[in-house]
Amino acid sequence: MKSALISVSDKTGVESLASRLEKLGYRILSTGGTASALRKAGINVTDVSEITGFPECLDGRVKTLHPAVHGGILAMRSKPEHMEQLKKLGIDTIDIVVINLYPFKATISKKDVSLEEAIENIDIGGPTMLRAAAKNWQDVCVITDVNDYDTLIEALENGGPDKAQKFAWAQKIFEHTANYDSMIARYLAEKEGLDFPSKISFTYEKVQDLRYGENPHQKAAFYKEGLGTEGTLAAAKQLHGKELSFNNINDTAAAISMLNEFAGTPAAVAVKHANPCGVGIGDTLFEAYTRAYDSDPISIFGGIVALNRKVDPETAKKLSEIFLEVIVAPEYSEEALAILGKKKNIRLLQLEGCGEGGYKGFDIKKIDGGLLVQSKDSLSELGDYKVVTKRAPTEKELAAMAFGWKVVKHTRSNAIVLTNDNASLGIGPGQTNRITALELAIKYAGERAKGSVMASDAFFPFDDCVKAAHEAGITAIVQPGGSVKDEDSIKACDEYGIAMIFTGVRHFRH
Repeated sequence: MKSALISVSDKTGVESLASRLEKLGYRILSTGGTASALRKAGINVTDVSEITGFPECLDGRVKTLHPAVHGGILAMRSKPEHMEQLKKLGIDTIDIVVINLYPFKATISKKDVSLEEAIENIDIGGPTMLRAAAKNWQDVCVITDVNDYDTLIEALENGGPDKAQKFAWAQKIFEHTANYDSMIARYLAEKEGLDFPSKISFTYEKVQDLRYGENPHQKAAFYKEGLGTEGTLAAAKQLHGKELSFNNINDTAAAISMLNEFAGTPAAVAVKHANPCGVGIGDTLFEAYTRAYDSDPISIFGGIVALNRKVDPETAKKLSEIFLEVIVAPEYSEEALAILGKKKNIRLLQLEGCGEGGYKGFDIKKIDGGLLVQSKDSLSELGDYKVVTKRAPTEKELAAMAFGWKVVKHTRSNAIVLTNDNASLGIGPGQTNRITALELAIKYAGERAKGSVMASDAFFPFDDCVKAAHEAGITAIVQPGGSVKDEDSIKACDEYGIAMIFTGVRHFRH
């Protein structure tokens, strides 16, 4: 008689599965709560303890760790010596293994979970049986995903699953157990206070396959982290429009990240190719978006807009005036949805908590042959800045500096941002020298450069940026300082009456 071992934490669909297996002539082996649930459903169950000759012990920690179980799973049916050994030892084969693991992820997701509770929800026997069955995939069907139950039964009803299907299930098992162990390792490393342990692994879950990657000839998929995605793009719900592309996802994530800098006030961030092209704040969302739009009406076309307040009809009408790829906001009024929904191709995303808080995980950059892992750049305020010029900034200039400092942090290096106290006016991103970045920012700002404030993500190696700022009418500068030629820039500022502060903090972004 063929046997199926079933032991699951998530009991969704398990009664139906066991009933159908029983009708197909399988003996059902089980343990603990699963066995009880199946018996209540009228299914004839053999306890694993009956085949091992040992009762469950140590509060259920030891149930299946026994040769009678693992011998039945691991014996290769094609090897006569294996089958002869089973016969001598009185061990029956186990042909189907259906297991899902203790809910470690759900446990550590709970607020104030104790280390002891987390440890008790680390499954030992489950992964061992899954790995054993997956190793012997040619002889044993192994299932951990409830969505595979029907596929298993249909295959059995039609002569049994083929090798390709069995191999696919086995691959899925090793993927699943690796993910499970990875999550445990990361959790324990955090408890130990190890940001960068000697070996590191990150686990992600696939959200969707994408039509293509950064370019049409590249394949791509979108994965999300297993935990801590609240307030990030991974937690957003799409309300309208076609599927997000690789570039849509990358740019929208960048827009949300910058929007988090302005949690206390209505704000709008427009992004193009992962760089901000317009940022505005205001008393209303409409005012904030109008300022972001006016920052660069050319570059915003075909861009991404992130908003941190409910989209009202007035703002929706303004948004609908140009082509935008994606809008993400915490909420939309019904009228605003109706207005924006008339645009067939725009993607409308709803994200609870959009722009209300920063992501606390790692910043990871993949390079050929390795991985660069760092903490997030969490410094956004001016902090203990130092006035280094004879003229100190005015209150209004200081507010503009604080605004620009948040924007330049999210602009690709070398970066220069010109602002007033409520909007970006000109952004020069991603240049190989700082003076060109400034020239671009001045060009985008046009006449608005007069009276603006400049933010630089890193120090000035020469005083050429100060001279260009003076010629454009820029009145104040915020930068990290730290150049061997800082005194040249300070002297030039004093000569032109420009106020300058040093933050002591650099915001490179590559």
